[in-house]
Amino acid sequence: MPSVGVKIYSVFFKLWLRHRLQSLAAAGGGPDPAAAAFGVSCRPDEATAPANPAFSAADGVASKDLHIDPNSSLSVRIFLPTPPPHAHLLAHSRRASDPTPAPASNCAAPYRGYLPHAVSSPRAPASARRRLPIVVQFHGGGFATGSSSATANDAFCRRVAKLCDAIVVAVGYRLAPESRYPAAFEDGVKVLKWIAKQANLAMMSKVGGGVDSFGASTVEPWIAAHGDPARCVLLGASCGANIADYVTRKVVEDSKPFDPIKVVAQVLMYPFFIGSVPTHSEIRLANSYFYDKSTCILAWRLFLSEKEFNLDHPAANPLAPGRGGPPLKCMPPTLTVIAEHDWMRDRAIAYSEELRKVNVDSPVLDYKDTVHEFATLDVFLKTPQAQACAEDIAIWMKKYISLRGHEFSY
Repeated sequence: MPSVGVKIYSVFFKLWLRHRLQSLAAAGGGPDPAAAAFGVSCRPDEATAPANPAFSAADGVASKDLHIDPNSSLSVRIFLPTPPPHAHLLAHSRRASDPTPAPASNCAAPYRGYLPHAVSSPRAPASARRRLPIVVQFHGGGFATGSSSATANDAFCRRVAKLCDAIVVAVGYRLAPESRYPAAFEDGVKVLKWIAKQANLAMMSKVGGGVDSFGASTVEPWIAAHGDPARCVLLGASCGANIADYVTRKVVEDSKPFDPIKVVAQVLMYPFFIGSVPTHSEIRLANSYFYDKSTCILAWRLFLSEKEFNLDHPAANPLAPGRGGPPLKCMPPTLTVIAEHDWMRDRAIAYSEELRKVNVDSPVLDYKDTVHEFATLDVFLKTPQAQACAEDIAIWMKKYISLRGHEFSY
């Protein structure tokens, strides 16, 4: 069972969350359609961590924020782990040609940009041309709270970037009720297309391009220099898992708009699934810790319009009859993370079982004495379960993102 401290904290958290959602419901989405379309991707009263483009001395990860859509509040925070090997080779080359010693410094090393010609040169050693896989991450928060720059989400993404040796793109999708369904889902698709565009622009830059067909877009350097779009993983926590699964289905349905992106796997962490017919865990754990069922239904009412509200909506129930979409056998390998005291666990298990029936690699990691969002809430980030969960995800993920011949390099 969770500790007494966790139980007490859970009581206050549930009261705060319900009050927050009720306040948002009372405020509504606002009368201005243009403002509703632009939306918000971060609540002003939520704690956020500043982006730091220098490689942190604590974890060796740099980060920066980008507003990628001028017509909405959609943004991303990109996390880049310690410099790839070519950065060390270039630095060594500079030291060899310039005997002047570098000044001593205790601060983190700033990111100096990328050298596309040095990286893409055929004379460069293989290690200098090594690319990092890309993990696209969707935060939780019941579609109405949270952000890509939230303190807890920032810490979790840094942990994933370091453990997986991957670029992490955290998506700051538009929140409800200002932007209801399908805004958050469409934002997920838009970010994946944006990453694909950056990869294509990077290829153009090698031949003197670097602009789009209108001559307006320049390449995003971190993804261009270090990202490998052929090794992309979608990772979602709570309601973010619903978004990740939706985006994956869109890629499976038609991959051409996302070329050269290849989604090789997805990770669904305690997905925000629900349905009209309650499961055993939904009955037994309905008043569970942190996120009880009645509060989560309120979040769904904020996300879905009154006309669309249905607990068997395709966004809510992945196994609802007539959902449509691609056959499950076409889905990529899917890792599902569940918590012992989470009322949503049974439906996540059922979805994983359906994937296994059609021979999709879809294991389930079940963590004892844990609650919903146990690996991504700030109060749990330093717990052994949260750290073990991130490590387990990295081990499984590397089966699909490691280069051939290096599958067991971790």
